[in-house]
Amino acid sequence: MARALGRQLAGRATVVQRLEEHPNLDAILGVLAQLAHIGDDDLPSLAEGWVNSPAIAQARDRALGPDSPLVIEVLAAFDAVSALFAEDLLGQASYVTVDPRVTTVALKTVRDAVAAVYARPVLSRGEYAALLRPWLAVYPTASVGEPDLGPQAHRVKALLATLPSLAFRCHDASGRRLFDALVDRSFVAETERADAAASAFQAAVLTSRRRMWTLVRRTGTEGLSRQCTACGPVEGRHADDDREHARVLALCLDAACALLVADALPDTSTELLTDPVLELIPSQRRPDRSS
Repeated sequence: MARALGRQLAGRATVVQRLEEHPNLDAILGVLAQLAHIGDDDLPSLAEGWVNSPAIAQARDRALGPDSPLVIEVLAAFDAVSALFAEDLLGQASYVTVDPRVTTVALKTVRDAVAAVYARPVLSRGEYAALLRPWLAVYPTASVGEPDLGPQAHRVKALLATLPSLAFRCHDASGRRLFDALVDRSFVAETERADAAASAFQAAVLTSRRRMWTLVRRTGTEGLSRQCTACGPVEGRHADDDREHARVLALCLDAACALLVADALPDTSTELLTDPVLELIPSQRRPDRSS
């Protein structure tokens, strides 16, 4: 009775509006940062550890219940996990080496861990431990502080951070000028850039960064697709705008992914993919380029 009352009071006291306010923030960031670094060798162990029982099912339901903090973010993280492992779940690509059925079970452990660290304020100590135990058996400590974007991480982040200004180009003159310039550049050397992008993806596969590749592209897509708060939902957008948006998005995503694997890609391929974008962003120009 006392434990149940304590849990109710804790749930009432912990009203979390933003991730930065979450009392279990360090654990959340540790799990989220690990997601794109889950290796193929880890999947069987994650799958082997997952268990289900009435008690764990009840804990799982509580973790995803309406009283759990930031449950919408938890569901968004679930979607991100599905996107990161989409190819693994299909099992059709030659570089997928783990049985999709094993991956399916492994991702249950992943989702339980995500749900647990977010829901810590509303879970009992036993519930929290039960949901997190299979994850901790594979990752006993947080091994990464944030997703590893490679030796050019700062440039990848800077490029991704530029994309929202393109999304708000309707009210951002500099964003509009940059967007229009990128549209023009997207028509140059299309075949050569497509070949270079294919080589970059192979580099991501060989260096075990294909899930980071997916994460970068997902993040960039979200950045360029943000809704302008001044305009609100845009209905009936002209087809030309959609085509230009797709061209700029592909150009920017290819550049970000080339930076991700720049240490494993020939310089000529990296430059072919990055120069059309980075030359237009002064803070991103290589030191050997004149301003």
